[in-house]
Amino acid sequence: MKIRLASFISDSIVDVEGIRSVVFTQGCPHNCPGCHNQRSIPFDGGELIEVDEVIQQILRADLKRVTFSGGEPFVQAEQLYFITKRLKEEGYNLWSYSGYTFEALLRHRDPFVQKFLSQLDILIDGRFLIKKKNLAALFRGSTNQRIIDVQASLQKGEAIIAEKYRDEFSEKTERVNDIFI
Repeated sequence: MKIRLASFISDSIVDVEGIRSVVFTQGCPHNCPGCHNQRSIPFDGGELIEVDEVIQQILRADLKRVTFSGGEPFVQAEQLYFITKRLKEEGYNLWSYSGYTFEALLRHRDPFVQKFLSQLDILIDGRFLIKKKNLAALFRGSTNQRIIDVQASLQKGEAIIAEKYRDEFSEKTERVNDIFI
């Protein structure tokens, strides 16, 4: 099985908390104005790589922390499920960005969307909105995006802001782009 990637960074300090490996998926349906990673938008860009090769690259980096970004990771949910399942077996901490909201991901009919989601520790959800851009928003580009504790959210059936980051959210954030196309 192959996955289309824009790039892989074995060690990054800018893509969420701590030193992490980062997998940038290729292809995004959102096309958010002001996107900071526009080269990852075209679905025919990047490079097709075997899922097992991606797993080996991550294991060789040996950081035990991975962020999935893009592009839109959830458009390749099946491939990412198999990657994250293996990494969870090795005790990895897994974060992902998505332009979709947590609620939209829960409603999605593709079973691999929920399977990939279930492997994550943290989801940063929601489209980037240029009118809500805030350079001080921790790990996020715009203030509508949320830092969600995925495991607590799945147990409760609703989005739960990660406790460690709750001070970042003084007011209820809005839901944008709740529909998969």
